Order: sequence, then structure tokens, then C-alpha cells
Amino acid sequence: MPPYRQDSAPHPRNAAVLQLQAQPGDTNVQGDMFGGWLVMQMDIAGSITARRLAQGRVATVAIDSMVFLRPVRVGDLMSFHTEVLQTGSSSVSIQVEVWLHPVAGQTSKLTEGRFTFVAIDGQGRTRPLPVAPASQ
Repeated sequence: MPPYRQDSAPHPRNAAVLQLQAQPGDTNVQGDMFGGWLVMQMDIAGSITARRLAQGRVATVAIDSMVFLRPVRVGDLMSFHTEVLQTGSSSVSIQVEVWLHPVAGQTSKLTEGRFTFVAIDGQGRTRPLPVAPASQ
């Protein structure tokens, strides 16, 4: 698994593609958000970026790494930030970071993961990306 990316600044490096507030219905008995709930939201955020790049449907094919840094509590405001790491002929690898924005206090990273998506056609078959930019 790639190492956790320690950021030099305590804030996201790019714009949010999704913002959510943690709700009571998504918690475990201790009052923390289920990890699976957070992964689902990260997958949605990554797919928004992948879909824009693919100019159409995409499917998640892998979660290459995932690091949970702290728990999420009910009421926490989270922003989901994405960065395209690499593209192939039909696939794209995207880093997804989730940041906590407390009412009082400092913004901090909650979790990060690397997701791989593939462009698909109307029948669910792999298709090429419309324009495959150079890998970053």
C-alpha cells in the first residue's frame, strides 16, 4: 500500500467535488460513522471526477489503497477532494482525500484513498477514454 501522503499545509490542495455533513443514521453504536459509509462517499466523489474525464459512464474497478486517519462524528462537515494521478487507454487512477471542517478549530484530513475507474459504454463494456492525457 502506498504511504499516507503527509501534506505540508493543513488544508486541501484543490477544490471540493462533494461536501456532506455526517448524519445520525450512518453511525455505529459508538456514534462514529461506518467506514463503509465513508468509502461509499469517496467512491462517489472519485466517480464524479472520472466521469468528467471519461465524458460518460465509469465503473469502479479497484480501491488500491485506503487510510483512515481519525473517526467521523455526527455533524462533522466533510469535503471530498480529488486528483487525477494517472490515466491509461480506458482507466483513470484518482486520489480522493476527505477533509474535516469543524465549526471551531483547524481543518484536518480524515482519510484518503486511491481509486481506479474504467470508462464503460452503454452495455457495460470497457471503452477508451475520449482523450488520454499524458500520465501525471
